[in-house]
Amino acid sequence: MTSYCQCLVYLVFLALSCVLVRCTELTLELEDNARQCFYEDVKKGTKITLEFQVITGGNYDVDVTLYDPKDKALYTVQKKQYDSHTVNADEDGTYKFCFSNEFSTFTHKTVYFDFQAGEDQPMTRSMGEHHTALTQMETACVTIHENLKIAIDYQTHHRLRETQGRDLSENLNERVQWWSIGESVLIICVGILQVFLLRNFFAERRSNI
Repeated sequence: MTSYCQCLVYLVFLALSCVLVRCTELTLELEDNARQCFYEDVKKGTKITLEFQVITGGNYDVDVTLYDPKDKALYTVQKKQYDSHTVNADEDGTYKFCFSNEFSTFTHKTVYFDFQAGEDQPMTRSMGEHHTALTQMETACVTIHENLKIAIDYQTHHRLRETQGRDLSENLNERVQWWSIGESVLIICVGILQVFLLRNFFAERRSNI
C-alpha cells in the first residue's frame, strides 16, 4: 500500500512538473510587411531557448531577432525557415524576440515558435537534494517524465510537418486545377479555330469550282 501511495505522489509531481519551466508555445499568422514582437521577463543566469519554424506561406522564410533588456541583438537570422538558438541571460529584465515579414509584399506566413526560460527542476524537493542513488520508484518516474517530454516533442514535430505538407498539397492542387482549366480553355479555342479554318477552306474551294 505504501508503494502504491508513493507512486501516486510521484505521478502527481510528474504531472505538475511542467509548470516549473516557463514556456511559451504559440502559432501566429504574420501578415505581409508585418512585424510582431513578444516579451518575457527573465532572471540573470537563466537558460533561454528559442525555436521557430515557418509552417505556411511563400518560401517558408522569416526574419527573427532576439533582444536583451538593453535592446542589444543577441541572435538574428534573415529569411530562415526554421532554427533553434540557446543563450544564457546575462542580466535581469525583459527579453524581446521579434518575427518580421517586412521583406514580403503580398505573402502571409504562419509561424510556430517555442520559447523556454529555465531548465526542468527536480520533480520533488527531496530528489533535488539527493546525494545518493535514486530509488527504483524515483528512477522509474524520472524515466517516464523524460519519455513523455520526448513524445510531446515528436508529436509537435509531426503536427508541424503535417500542416506544412497539407499546405503544400493544397497549393499544388490549386495550381493543377488552374492549369487544367487553362488547358481546357485552350483546347476549346483551338477546336473552334480549326472549325473556322476548315469552313473557310471548303468555302474557298466551292467558290473556285
